[in-house]
Amino acid sequence: QVQLVESGGGLVQPGGSLRLSCVVSGINFSFNELGWYGQAPGQQREMVASITIFSNANYAEAVKGRFTISSDNAKATVYLRMNTLKPEDTAVYYCNTAPGPSLSWGQGTEVTVSS
Repeated sequence: QVQLVESGGGLVQPGGSLRLSCVVSGINFSFNELGWYGQAPGQQREMVASITIFSNANYAEAVKGRFTISSDNAKATVYLRMNTLKPEDTAVYYCNTAPGPSLSWGQGTEVTVSS
Protein backbone atom coordinates (compact mmCIF):
# COMPACT_ATOMS: atom_id res chain seq x y z
CA GLN A 1 0.00 0.00 0.00
CA VAL A 2 1.44 3.32 -1.07
CA GLN A 3 1.62 5.91 1.67
CA LEU A 4 3.05 9.42 1.80
CA VAL A 5 3.39 10.97 5.25
CA GLU A 6 4.48 14.60 5.39
CA SER A 7 5.55 16.41 8.54
CA GLY A 8 7.56 19.36 9.79
CA GLY A 9 5.30 22.27 8.97
CA GLY A 10 4.29 25.00 11.37
CA LEU A 11 4.04 28.71 12.02
CA VAL A 12 7.25 30.61 11.42
CA GLN A 13 8.18 34.27 11.20
CA PRO A 14 9.41 35.77 7.95
CA GLY A 15 13.09 34.98 7.54
CA GLY A 16 12.78 31.78 9.52
CA SER A 17 13.48 28.19 8.53
CA LEU A 18 11.75 24.84 8.53
CA ARG A 19 12.60 21.34 7.41
CA LEU A 20 9.84 19.24 5.97
CA SER A 21 10.00 15.45 5.81
CA CYS A 22 8.07 12.95 3.76
CA VAL A 23 8.25 9.25 4.49
CA VAL A 24 7.37 7.18 1.45
CA SER A 25 6.24 3.58 1.59
CA GLY A 26 4.84 1.11 -0.91
CA ILE A 27 7.06 2.04 -3.86
CA ASN A 28 10.69 1.46 -4.76
CA PHE A 29 11.90 4.74 -3.32
CA SER A 30 15.34 4.80 -4.91
CA PHE A 31 13.93 4.27 -8.42
CA ASN A 32 11.59 7.24 -8.37
CA GLU A 33 12.06 10.93 -8.96
CA LEU A 34 10.28 12.74 -6.15
CA GLY A 35 9.06 16.24 -5.59
CA TRP A 36 7.55 18.66 -3.14
CA TYR A 37 4.39 20.47 -4.16
CA GLY A 38 2.91 23.51 -2.52
CA GLN A 39 -0.73 24.61 -2.52
CA ALA A 40 -1.26 28.16 -1.35
CA PRO A 41 -4.74 29.21 -0.19
CA GLY A 42 -7.03 29.50 -3.19
CA GLN A 43 -4.31 28.40 -5.60
CA GLN A 44 -3.51 25.27 -7.55
CA ARG A 45 -0.97 22.80 -6.32
CA GLU A 46 2.41 23.44 -7.96
CA MET A 47 5.75 21.72 -7.84
CA VAL A 48 8.28 23.54 -5.69
CA ALA A 49 11.27 21.24 -5.96
CA SER A 50 12.18 17.82 -7.28
CA ILE A 51 15.07 15.43 -7.00
CA THR A 52 16.08 12.73 -9.45
CA ILE A 53 17.37 9.27 -8.66
CA PHE A 54 20.85 10.70 -9.30
CA SER A 55 20.22 13.42 -6.70
CA ASN A 56 19.94 16.19 -9.26
CA ALA A 57 17.62 18.87 -7.94
CA ASN A 58 15.30 21.28 -9.70
CA TYR A 59 13.52 24.23 -8.14
CA ALA A 60 10.74 26.60 -8.95
CA GLU A 61 12.08 30.06 -9.64
CA ALA A 62 10.43 31.51 -6.55
CA VAL A 63 12.38 29.25 -4.16
CA LYS A 64 15.77 28.98 -5.84
CA GLY A 65 18.55 29.77 -3.42
CA ARG A 66 16.25 29.41 -0.40
CA PHE A 67 14.95 25.84 -0.49
CA THR A 68 16.98 22.63 -0.68
CA ILE A 69 15.54 19.23 -1.49
CA SER A 70 17.33 16.06 -0.44
CA SER A 71 16.55 12.40 0.05
CA ASP A 72 17.68 9.48 2.14
CA ASN A 73 17.18 6.15 0.38
CA ALA A 74 17.83 4.14 3.55
CA LYS A 75 14.99 5.96 5.31
CA ALA A 76 12.80 6.27 2.20
CA THR A 77 12.42 9.93 3.12
CA VAL A 78 12.57 13.10 1.09
CA TYR A 79 13.26 16.42 2.80
CA LEU A 80 12.73 20.06 2.00
CA ARG A 81 14.86 22.54 3.83
CA MET A 82 13.19 25.95 3.67
CA ASN A 83 15.29 28.99 4.55
CA THR A 84 14.56 32.71 4.46
CA LEU A 85 10.86 32.00 4.44
CA LYS A 86 8.50 34.63 3.07
CA PRO A 87 4.76 35.14 3.66
CA GLU A 88 4.16 34.03 0.07
CA ASP A 89 5.61 30.60 0.96
CA THR A 90 2.50 29.99 3.08
CA ALA A 91 0.93 26.80 1.74
CA VAL A 92 0.20 23.19 2.42
CA TYR A 93 3.15 21.15 1.19
CA TYR A 94 2.89 17.66 -0.20
CA CYS A 95 5.34 15.17 -1.62
CA ASN A 96 4.72 12.91 -4.59
CA THR A 97 6.49 11.57 -7.64
CA ALA A 98 7.90 14.04 -10.14
CA PRO A 99 7.72 15.62 -12.61
CA GLY A 100 4.10 14.54 -12.52
CA PRO A 101 2.41 13.25 -9.40
CA SER A 102 1.32 9.64 -9.80
CA LEU A 103 0.48 8.57 -6.27
CA SER A 104 -2.46 9.28 -4.03
CA TRP A 105 -1.77 12.44 -2.07
CA GLY A 106 -0.91 12.38 1.60
CA GLN A 107 -2.38 14.76 4.13
CA GLY A 108 0.30 17.37 3.55
CA THR A 109 1.96 19.60 6.11
CA GLU A 110 0.94 23.20 6.57
CA VAL A 111 3.47 26.01 6.55
CA THR A 112 2.39 29.47 7.67
CA VAL A 113 4.83 32.34 7.41
CA SER A 114 3.59 35.29 9.39
CA SER A 115 4.76 37.80 11.96
